[in-house]
Amino acid sequence: MTSEGTSPDPWEVLRTLPLGQRVELTDEQGTTWSGTVLPSHELSGPRVLTLKLETGYNVGIRIGPQVRYRRLGGPPAPAEVVTARPSGPPTGAGAIELLTTGGTIASRVDYETGGVRPIAGQDELLDFYPELRAEGTVRITPVLDVLSENLTPPDWLTLAGKAVEAFGRGAQGVVITHGTDTMGFTSAALSFLLVDLPGPVVLVGAQRSPDRPSSDGPSNLHAAARLARDRRIGEVVVVMHEGLSDDRFAVHRGTWVRKMHSTRRDAFVSRNGPPLGSIDANEIHLGPWVRPPASGPARLDGPLDARGALLSFYPGLPASRARQFAEGHRGIVLAGTGLGHVATEHLGWIREATARGVVVAMTTQCLEGIVDPFVYATGRELLRAGVTYLDDLLPETAYVKLLWALGHASSPDAVRELLLRDRAGEFLRRRTAGVPP
Repeated sequence: MTSEGTSPDPWEVLRTLPLGQRVELTDEQGTTWSGTVLPSHELSGPRVLTLKLETGYNVGIRIGPQVRYRRLGGPPAPAEVVTARPSGPPTGAGAIELLTTGGTIASRVDYETGGVRPIAGQDELLDFYPELRAEGTVRITPVLDVLSENLTPPDWLTLAGKAVEAFGRGAQGVVITHGTDTMGFTSAALSFLLVDLPGPVVLVGAQRSPDRPSSDGPSNLHAAARLARDRRIGEVVVVMHEGLSDDRFAVHRGTWVRKMHSTRRDAFVSRNGPPLGSIDANEIHLGPWVRPPASGPARLDGPLDARGALLSFYPGLPASRARQFAEGHRGIVLAGTGLGHVATEHLGWIREATARGVVVAMTTQCLEGIVDPFVYATGRELLRAGVTYLDDLLPETAYVKLLWALGHASSPDAVRELLLRDRAGEFLRRRTAGVPP
């Protein structure tokens, strides 16, 4: 106990407590509450202190003249936090850079509408995530302020460029806060766009906003920041909860990962292979297949050509509609059934497209396993029609890789060659004794 009292007006003391301070309150009815001080919102009313309880729930307590209080321990000791400028001094040894894009992890409840709104600026972000200050210098660079469904390929290039700039300023690692719905697309894009990484680029999100009960944002972000300081890894990864417990997190390769549940905290899963590692309260565990840091400097290997598309086949999809969809594109990724099939009525437009130089590539909607054109007659017909089979690539990874390949090659044959060449460890089936490359 560092202090206790019932001053003539306890509110005059409690209102000045720093965010992150743990405190115990006993109200005028004798009910005792203990938790961490959170920022108040505009509708909380006068003389209301907001606490996050140990259960994860938030509560607002009106501070009357008879409230008793005691501090249970101080907030995390602040480390240096600076706001990035287009250019500036080095971040410093052991420092990480945090790039923000929006999403649930950077949102809070809007109590007037019942929905969520973006956190306004770095100060509010740090109010909700005081643990970021605890382990070293954090450089915060606001990049975008959008929900992840609104991100586009040019935004991926922007993020990749900002990551390169961060390493150029001396960052040991980069953390990117991102909405979860399209984080798999962005992680795959950055995996292809960023080369010679001297440290990790860690994407992280949240399924629940930071001021909601049992938010996963603080623990996810803390785990991501820990990994960003790890000197054993030099690739793009996603860090999210591994299970329903609060203290274990999975490290997923950026080209392997998919969101598999709309609301669970452990929504992200590595497909076709295990995660690269895990993070618990005591240690970061990394498997032997993690890509080590390069000597640098980090480089952006663009451009992306947006004249590529992803088309998911479904029973009853008219061939005429698919033919129209393919117009104006240089490449199409088909998410087919099973081993990589579409209805035979689609062979006509596929032959027409490949004849005029459109690259048509095939993945599977099954998400686990590989496509194979040699098992059934339909596959062999598609292969003869010019379809390129992409082994075990996830549809979104194949789509992003197509945009990258189209940006790096002009001829269809060269694009196909790039699609089939392993670039970022994306082909998971090429492994020995069950261990990914």
